[in-house]
Amino acid sequence: MAKDAHKSEEPKKPAAAVAPAAAPAAEPAKPAAPPATAEAALAEGEVQKKVIKAKHSKNVFQGIAHIMATFNNTCVSITDLKGRVIGWSSAGRVGFKGSRKSTAYAAQLVAQDAARQGMAHGLKEIEVWVKGPGSGREAAIRALQAIGLEITVIKDVTPIPHNGCRPPKRRRV
Repeated sequence: MAKDAHKSEEPKKPAAAVAPAAAPAAEPAKPAAPPATAEAALAEGEVQKKVIKAKHSKNVFQGIAHIMATFNNTCVSITDLKGRVIGWSSAGRVGFKGSRKSTAYAAQLVAQDAARQGMAHGLKEIEVWVKGPGSGREAAIRALQAIGLEITVIKDVTPIPHNGCRPPKRRRV
């Protein structure tokens, strides 16, 4: 009996209080359908990383993607419309070394990494400014579009010399 005295006794509830007979049955919640871009990515067999909201999110909806594609590297910077950087990446940052930094595949991963950083700040729509002659130009643009950003403008801002550099002084023999 002493062992039973230590147990706390809970008052029993009537059956009507547990499940009311007159209450309508609740419909089970339907799971939300994933966006069309995620379905397209899964159909291709590509696994997408989830975009996590940044800690100090800037709530930028429009921005500019600056792609610098040289013969040796590809760098992508995502800025707001005033030019303040909200995300950047390069082939070295993604993990490529040496001659692999100049490949189109490296440019694709660079653009995806930078785009995820921008999307964490709420980025939805971008202009693309491309600079340089590298092989990662088109691959980076395609990657930005595939990750779900809406591209409004593609502009080539490669610097072109109008009259060239000053020639070296004349050789005296």
